[in-house]
Amino acid sequence: MYKKPIIVFEGIEGSGKSLHINNVATYLKKKGKKFIKIREPGGNQNSEKIRKLILNNKSNFDKVTDLLLYFAARNENLKNIIMKNVGKKIILIDRFVDSTFAYQHYGMGININFINEISNFLLKNIKVSFTFLNLVNEKNMKIRLKQRKKLNRYDKFEMSFYKKVQSGFIKIASKNKKKYLKINSNIDIAINKEIIIKKINKLI
Repeated sequence: MYKKPIIVFEGIEGSGKSLHINNVATYLKKKGKKFIKIREPGGNQNSEKIRKLILNNKSNFDKVTDLLLYFAARNENLKNIIMKNVGKKIILIDRFVDSTFAYQHYGMGININFINEISNFLLKNIKVSFTFLNLVNEKNMKIRLKQRKKLNRYDKFEMSFYKKVQSGFIKIASKNKKKYLKINSNIDIAINKEIIIKKINKLI
């Protein structure tokens, strides 16, 4: 179908997206497939510096500053990693464009046209092939966050914020259902792992 796709794992905190992207990376490695795995914010040396700024518990940036920092980190990934590898390797990304719209527009209320304009300028012809949208309920999210050794700034918002963000993700996915698979992160991890790997095999 895509052979060398760009595959993104999206979802709010505690939704299991990072766990599943790591499982997929392990699977691809065993199959001998050429791939790269990056995260947002982060992914390369410069982006990781920006990540520390954004997620630092002492940071108190304005929401527009946050948005521009996310875009800065993404631009470093696009220029230094994604554009150099697109079509050559499978690209796995832990959070990407949808997170910006879900968090900064649906969650924080920043103008969607403003976000869209900068996003299109940065992305140019880069398009996501498929997205796994991991969904989690309030109870399980709280349990998983409590299990974390350290919480960053984005782990500490009000639950109402995460509900708006998750609702935003669902709205985004509903506009192009063929390129999204919703993963119910409230069920057994092994079941979801099997569902995801089955879809990965079709994508590659």
